[in-house]
Amino acid sequence: MQKKIVQVGNISCGSNDLFLISGPCVIEEESIMMKTAETLKIVSEKLNIPVIYKSSFQKDNRSSLKYYDGPGLDKGVKLLAKVREEFGFPVLTDIHYPEQAKAAGDVVDVLQIPAYLCMQSTLLVAAAKTGKVVNIKHGQFLAPDNMKHPTQKCLESGNDKIILTERGYTFGYNDLIVDPRSFYHLNNIGFPVVFDVTHCVRKYGIPSSDVKGGAREFLPVLSRAGVASGVDGVFIETHPEPEKALCDAASQLCVYDLEEFLKPLIELHQVEARYRKS
Repeated sequence: MQKKIVQVGNISCGSNDLFLISGPCVIEEESIMMKTAETLKIVSEKLNIPVIYKSSFQKDNRSSLKYYDGPGLDKGVKLLAKVREEFGFPVLTDIHYPEQAKAAGDVVDVLQIPAYLCMQSTLLVAAAKTGKVVNIKHGQFLAPDNMKHPTQKCLESGNDKIILTERGYTFGYNDLIVDPRSFYHLNNIGFPVVFDVTHCVRKYGIPSSDVKGGAREFLPVLSRAGVASGVDGVFIETHPEPEKALCDAASQLCVYDLEEFLKPLIELHQVEARYRKS
């Protein structure tokens, strides 16, 4: 099946070039956001990999009210706009409620639907009607081929600028498993497919600040398997000091390690792209 190429700024998502979605899990203080963006810019230029800058203004699914959940919509999108202006990245952020769609969409290039909310019709419709690219994350409770249903809701709302992101399927308790068959099913829906590597190594139910709350040692093997399976982009949350991150501290990748981490993925993607052409 010929997949649609979705344009995000000057990035052709779904073309032969691997693209990266990256940034701190949640918007933190400005110095951290800018330091991350500066390093991402260097990596992007050195490796010739296009970057969409990602960070959430709100994390509304934290497991405790005591945990940091972001600066909120107004402050958050202003900071994303500053990153966009200073570094030239397209920017992406989550929305959790339909009323957030327009305000966020006025600033960012991509509106992301969180995995837990991927079947929420009013949220999908509100995002789609902004006319912005909509990145729908695969719910961990949903068979991958059933992602055609939220996709169809966006299409029926007049928006075909869709990206689908895999982040694992619930397996037992507090664990996610990435099944490579998922990439086959998502690709067959006909839109660019992204592999969210860092969320799939989270250990749910354990605080993300606890070293046991993530399994970073699996990031290389999982990312390579996903790229070899034919994804168009990779989603890697990064932070200058992951152990001090205010969200997902146990699973984010240190942004200073990103360049070496990406090199084999880019090579694999080039091989896989040649295979697809043959």
